[in-house]
Amino acid sequence: MNYLLNVVWGALAAWFFVGLFLGIARRRGWGQTVRKDGPQTHLLKQGTPTMGGAPFVVALLFVWIINYLQPGIGAVKSQEVVLILSIVLMGIIGLIDDYMIVRAKLTGAAERGGLMARYKIALQITVGLAFGIASARLAHPTTMDWVFWWDLIFNTFVMVGAVNAFNFTDGVDGLCAGVTLIIILPLIGVSPVVAIMAGCIIGYLWYNWKPASIFMGDVGSHALGALAAGAYVLYDHTWLLPIAGIVPVMEILSVSLQVAYFRQTGGKRIFKMTPIHHHFELSGWQEGKVAGRFFAITAVCTALAWGLLGKVQ
Repeated sequence: MNYLLNVVWGALAAWFFVGLFLGIARRRGWGQTVRKDGPQTHLLKQGTPTMGGAPFVVALLFVWIINYLQPGIGAVKSQEVVLILSIVLMGIIGLIDDYMIVRAKLTGAAERGGLMARYKIALQITVGLAFGIASARLAHPTTMDWVFWWDLIFNTFVMVGAVNAFNFTDGVDGLCAGVTLIIILPLIGVSPVVAIMAGCIIGYLWYNWKPASIFMGDVGSHALGALAAGAYVLYDHTWLLPIAGIVPVMEILSVSLQVAYFRQTGGKRIFKMTPIHHHFELSGWQEGKVAGRFFAITAVCTALAWGLLGKVQ
């Protein structure tokens, strides 16, 4: 039952840290910049505090460290160390991007700010490669044959792809957090990090449910993407991730297809707007309906992924 306690402590810690951060962000004006070409209902969100992923990552670290300071817990598994480092390092990349955007807004810079795309992807690949090396070595501790190198390259791709897919999923109140929570549920009894982060997501959703009082920013979506990818890879369920994570897969595919089609046709579009959750918003779905239906799709696909393969923990 320790995993249930981890969920509870994660939820309480995140509720406290996110609430504390929210007050600071409001006083300092760390507000979100909203796309003017997006759904008009989102213009009301201009200035809502952002970077809310930072305090729930801090909450994760706080509970995880306290957990392993207790006597009798035993050694920390290598998988858990790799997982939490991946979450923190990817979160830092997102935090840098968020901070640069907020700073540009506060200083009145003409440009939106943020990390340039090429630098952002370079940093993601660097962290992803470190994860790929660590995960491949854990799976193949004594060999460096072609399977080791395949796992290294493939796991790097999974990590970088997931981080960007979950980043695109963030854009509707509660959507990215709720989808991630459903995807990781089958692993909360296996990984203490997953259990704690499940609680942290619940604590964060207290403030992020529509109408959101705070947004997670790239720091949060990067951390959640690293969490999902890392947990599924490190606990040998990689091939279940694209099924359970069908919503993030749809989100990143919609962007890729839109860009490719736009370039090939000289300006035509497949969707009204991407990522695809915005397409449904512009088609008349309210935010709550988009989030609710995407949650339902994720729940069905996660159940199918784990149930059909007989791997429910």
